[in-house]
Amino acid sequence: MPWDPQQYERFKAERYAPFDDLAALIEVRPDLEVVDLGCGTGELTAKLQQFLPGSRVLGVDSSHQMLKRAQAHANLYLGFVLDDLATLLGEWDLVFSHAALQWVEDHPSLLAQLWACLRPEGQLAVQMPSNHDHLTHRLIQELASESPFVEALEGWQRRSPVLSIDQYAHVLYQLGATGINVFEKVYPHVLSDAGELMEWVKGTALVPYLERLSEDLREQFLKTYQQRISAAFPDMPVFYPFRRTLISARKTMGPA
Repeated sequence: MPWDPQQYERFKAERYAPFDDLAALIEVRPDLEVVDLGCGTGELTAKLQQFLPGSRVLGVDSSHQMLKRAQAHANLYLGFVLDDLATLLGEWDLVFSHAALQWVEDHPSLLAQLWACLRPEGQLAVQMPSNHDHLTHRLIQELASESPFVEALEGWQRRSPVLSIDQYAHVLYQLGATGINVFEKVYPHVLSDAGELMEWVKGTALVPYLERLSEDLREQFLKTYQQRISAAFPDMPVFYPFRRTLISARKTMGPA
């Protein structure tokens, strides 16, 4: 079950709001070499390139569907490639990622890999959802542990690799980072009802579960999850506080 750009962008304004907070952490310099990990449909990668005039920006994503949409934004200073976010190579002045690295495992090793790709005086700027303990996610795990889904999934469940903010600060310190800035922010969203909340989760957290199920079980999983979401969130509208972790740090001259 591939990523669906239309489903993901159904809540574009809400999902894109943290981009401005992350961009505000960037130390703008001329003529940067920039990589955007998890560029998705490319709209925000184009915005990033405009925010950094004269810089060359490469958007990287592992989804053919997303990159097909992204190519419409390509220009002389902005390109897009299909690749694995966890195996970044090259040398970059800015490694940027907006709401993507939560899909990559082993964040201490991941940060070390990204850090190695930074040039001296380069900067890391990352934003990730840290909402994995919210009831919407716990209900997914609860359902995945029940029959017939637990058998179909062979006991598999996705556990978020996102660390606590103090753990990220410590990892960056060990890498030799300076200007370490790590914080968590709650983005308050008001959705019309539980059905709209279901559509939000369907575009992200549910994806890896649904892609592992047959079509029949997928429909059954969605129907049962919708029932539980409706019972858990009876209010109209639904207040959905969404936590995100924002990180920035610089690589000083010399070995980190």
